[in-house]
Amino acid sequence: MSCIFCKIASAEIPAKVIFEGESTIAFLDIKPINLGHTLVIPKSHYESLSEIPYELIGKMAEVGKKIAEAMKNTVALKCEGINFHLADGRAAGQEISHLHLHIIPRFAGDGFGLKIPPHYGQITEKEISFIHSKLISQLGEK
Repeated sequence: MSCIFCKIASAEIPAKVIFEGESTIAFLDIKPINLGHTLVIPKSHYESLSEIPYELIGKMAEVGKKIAEAMKNTVALKCEGINFHLADGRAAGQEISHLHLHIIPRFAGDGFGLKIPPHYGQITEKEISFIHSKLISQLGEK
């Protein structure tokens, strides 16, 4: 097993674990964006959203919500906002090939944020309508 997150989940390597459940584990990021930055991972190895069962991704979100609430209520942290971030695939910025959810505490002026691309706002209504119909067709519902 060469996956670093699998090794953390199986306690082969140490981590600052803040929550552990039957199917998930949450630990502090070793290169945090802000103090308290936490990763929530499934204990089993899944590389992408297409592989993970719906129930398990739901459990990850549930754990993330509990951690976000704790971040907002912890006097030592008292963050002003939270980012949930899950990158699925290299093009989305996924660096570790084990699906993980970032819970990032945010503070006004912390310097972190999403970069808006040059094409922002330039997608046409026709393009939006086209993809809308294709996605509805793929999902099989409206």
